[in-house]
Amino acid sequence: MNDKRSFRQDHPVLTGIFFLAAFFLLCWGGLTFIGSFISDSGGPSFLAGSSSSQIGVIELRGLISTSEKTIRELTEFRQDRSIKAIVLRIDSPGGAVGASQEIFNEVARTDLKKPVVASMGSVAASGGYYAALGARRILANPGTLTGSIGVIVKFANLEKIFDKIGYESVVIKSGRMKDLGSSARKMTDEEKNILQGIIDNVYQQFVKDVSISRNLPVAEVETLADGRIYSGEQALESGLIDQFGNFTDALHLAAQLAQLEPGKPTVVYPSEKNFSILRYLVGEEGSTLWENIPLQGAFLSYEWSVAQ
Repeated sequence: MNDKRSFRQDHPVLTGIFFLAAFFLLCWGGLTFIGSFISDSGGPSFLAGSSSSQIGVIELRGLISTSEKTIRELTEFRQDRSIKAIVLRIDSPGGAVGASQEIFNEVARTDLKKPVVASMGSVAASGGYYAALGARRILANPGTLTGSIGVIVKFANLEKIFDKIGYESVVIKSGRMKDLGSSARKMTDEEKNILQGIIDNVYQQFVKDVSISRNLPVAEVETLADGRIYSGEQALESGLIDQFGNFTDALHLAAQLAQLEPGKPTVVYPSEKNFSILRYLVGEEGSTLWENIPLQGAFLSYEWSVAQ
C-alpha cells in the first residue's frame, strides 16, 4: 500500500491559494495585453480634414469630483499650436465646488488664447454649467437640462441607528466645531448657521461668475439661481446660453470663430497618458469615483441632486 501523499493533498489551502493567484495573474496579464492595444489606439483620433486646421474635443462627463484630467487636456490643447479651437462637450450634473471652479478658470484661461465652445448634451447642470461659463459660446439642445445654479451639502444623521445597534462614537477634539457635521449626533442650530454662511458665500461666487460670463445683472441672476433646472429653451430665453446646436454645430462654430478655411476641420481627441485596467473595466467616470472613495464625505457641491 502506497502511503505517499501529494503536496496538494497535504496542503489543500496552500494549493487553492496558489491556483487562485495563478488565475488572477493570468487575468491581469490578459487585460494588460488587451490594454496595450487600447492604449495604442487611445491617442488622437481624426476625422477628415487638414492637419493644419485642427479642433480639439474635450469631454466632461459624469460627476465632477476632480479637475486634473480636464485641466491636463485643456493645457495640452492650449499649448498645441496646430489646434486652433476647442469644443468642450459636457454631459454632467456637476459635482465638487473646487473642481468645478478649477475647470471653469482653466476653460476661461484657454479661451483667451484660442476659441472654446461649450457643447451641452443631455445634462449640463450646476457644476457642469459652471464649467461651460468659461467658454466663448455655449450651445445646448432645446431639451438639454441645465441651470441648477446653487450649492448643496448633505449630512446623514445616524444617531438613532447607532443607538439601536449599540454603537457609540468617542470624539476627542481641539475645538467645539471640529466635529461639525458628525453623523453620530443631531446638528446644532449654531452649526447649521455656520454651514449656511459657507453655502451663501460659495453661492455668491457662482452668481458672480454667471453675471460676469453671461453679462447679466447680479439681481437678475439671483432670480434665476434658486437651484432649479432649466430646459435648453428656457435657458436661451433667460440668457444662460447663446444658441441651440448639437455637437456638429459646435464644431462648425469653433471653426468659424478660429477663422479656419472652409471644409471639414480635423477633430482631435486627447491621448490617454496611461492605460488603467480599472478605467478600462468601469469607464472614466467609474474609475474617478472609485479612486476617490477614500476622499468621499460631506463636501460642498455645485450639483443637480435630489436630497436624500
